[in-house]
Amino acid sequence: MGTVDLSANLMDALRQEDYQGKLVSSQHLFDLKNDINSLYQQGLFDQEFFTEELSGFDFKPPQNFLGAKSLIIVAAPQPQARVTFKTAAKDMPCIIPPTYSYATDRKIEDLLRRQLVPAGYHLQKAIVPWKLLAVRSGLAQYGKNNITYIAGLGSFYRLVAFVSDLPCAEDNWGEMQTFIDCSECDACAKACPSGAIGSDRFLLHAERCITFHNERQGEFPAWLYPSWHNCLVGCMVCQKVCPANKPFRKKVAEGPVFSETETAAVLQGNSRDMLPPGAVQKLEGLDMIGYANVLGRNLNVLL
Repeated sequence: MGTVDLSANLMDALRQEDYQGKLVSSQHLFDLKNDINSLYQQGLFDQEFFTEELSGFDFKPPQNFLGAKSLIIVAAPQPQARVTFKTAAKDMPCIIPPTYSYATDRKIEDLLRRQLVPAGYHLQKAIVPWKLLAVRSGLAQYGKNNITYIAGLGSFYRLVAFVSDLPCAEDNWGEMQTFIDCSECDACAKACPSGAIGSDRFLLHAERCITFHNERQGEFPAWLYPSWHNCLVGCMVCQKVCPANKPFRKKVAEGPVFSETETAAVLQGNSRDMLPPGAVQKLEGLDMIGYANVLGRNLNVLL
């Protein structure tokens, strides 16, 4: 089978699972690096945000993968999840935004391997800016809130990218595109309580974003009011008011219920080793165990 046919079969296999994907040449790893560095050099990234969130990308082909020829970026539709924490006073439902569950990453990787490995090709997860790659490949467009949008999915999906030695038969690469509906809409900017979505530029003021602060350890800044928090981790304000998300924002997957004992342990900010086995199992199922050290703080604020 030729690489053109294999690439087409790969995209067909993704579509059959309701995924969307694009292939680009692995040579664009350097373009992604230049895009990030250009924004940084223009002073558009807060230094603390850049160091914590954007300095860990790897724009070189993996050392054990020197024959890299393509990047594969895939989007999987994903709803919000709702989990419930029981306390003596009340039951507290909490929302987890669509992007946090990476169970689909594994499903997508398995699907790609089933297509590529029999033909003698390989793949490995790519540690690159997935949103930027999605936009540059034409898969997605940037919204004014710097969240990406895909036709038929809104912003309710998860991205994952892989590097492969599959030759790139058709290089889908273009300029960064912004979501056309954003040009005449200020819904997200008006709703954002922290002012992260400014009128002075299209790029988000990430250092003002609630998500940046409730994903990291430490005390919240004094300017971040407790009433602004709305998710167990992350934030859904700008996505919920976005007109493009109207068909998707009521889709919520019901998650587990944490008992009073489990909730008390989470509230204490215990590490994984100090949590009850039931709580660990539930957090692992939600792909939240990596945030165990901040969930207690976040849940305390919500309560």
